[in-house]
Amino acid sequence: MENYSRFVIGGIIVIMVAVGSVAGSEAENYPRAQISNGLITAKIWKPDPEKGFYRGTRFDWSGAIASLRYKGHEFFGPWRENLSNPESHDNITGPVESFMANNAVLGYREAKVGETFVRIGVGLCEKPQEKGYTWTRTYKIVDPGKWTIKKDKNWIEFTHELSDDKGYAYRYTKRLTLPENKPELVLSHTLENTGEKIIATEVFNHNFFVIDGHPSGPEFEIEFPFSVTATRDLKGVVAIDGKKIHYPKELKEGDAIYTALEGYGTQKEDNAFRIENKKTGAGVSVKTDQPLHKLCFWTIRRTICPEPYIFMTIAPGATQTWNTQYVFSGKE
Repeated sequence: MENYSRFVIGGIIVIMVAVGSVAGSEAENYPRAQISNGLITAKIWKPDPEKGFYRGTRFDWSGAIASLRYKGHEFFGPWRENLSNPESHDNITGPVESFMANNAVLGYREAKVGETFVRIGVGLCEKPQEKGYTWTRTYKIVDPGKWTIKKDKNWIEFTHELSDDKGYAYRYTKRLTLPENKPELVLSHTLENTGEKIIATEVFNHNFFVIDGHPSGPEFEIEFPFSVTATRDLKGVVAIDGKKIHYPKELKEGDAIYTALEGYGTQKEDNAFRIENKKTGAGVSVKTDQPLHKLCFWTIRRTICPEPYIFMTIAPGATQTWNTQYVFSGKE
């Protein structure tokens, strides 16, 4: 295996591709890999602290999908016109996850200015002079940890290992699998606490669905297994009818809504939803095998984002696993 900047690539040939439609007029080449099960083909960005498509500190670097196609339909990809700054907090495509802890991140509150804190799936970051953790800020990465990548034709696996001098350490593995003969994607996660301190964190998936490039509007419907209520004024951007969120009109540039959603219970079956374009028949059903800790919803003209959160407390030496399944549908 080759090792550089504590970045490891194992058992895989680096594929460099131009991404002009993603990166804008100053398009660069970013490393990514392709997996397929014959039904679905997915192109996945690969973590790289020097050349990666995403080098921000908000989101986990592993598993972000540049493109996923099924029956001629596209489900992910660029969700705004110009994704051209790898260090921007949201220069990324979905599905993408982020680890938080009490509106901060591991080790942030106890760290002094100039010391480090932990971003799971990113690295050790330096704490600047500021009033509090800022999720839109890209922090200086002092140590990107060690990434190992393994791959076969229908799966790819990312492992990130990191430790600090304050007792935090982990081994985090995410595998993306396209099961044989199924229109499915499975995200399998394992987070092992290899340090001396408890890891207590929530993790959410922003998703960033971009279905066939169609604008958010009356074609789309989002359904949950329970009756949902919003905690904020929806301002006519979206409407709720029982278990469903729908759009009274096509959104314009600048239209946006963000709200927490309520109505779910403690059973893991509530951690599920379905998005469907009623006009084209393209849809995706998503479920995670852990109870919801929180549920939010964000949408603009170019993307639809149910954001499910789970919470975990991992003692030293213990391991947490969780899985998310995406089932795709669509007409030829």
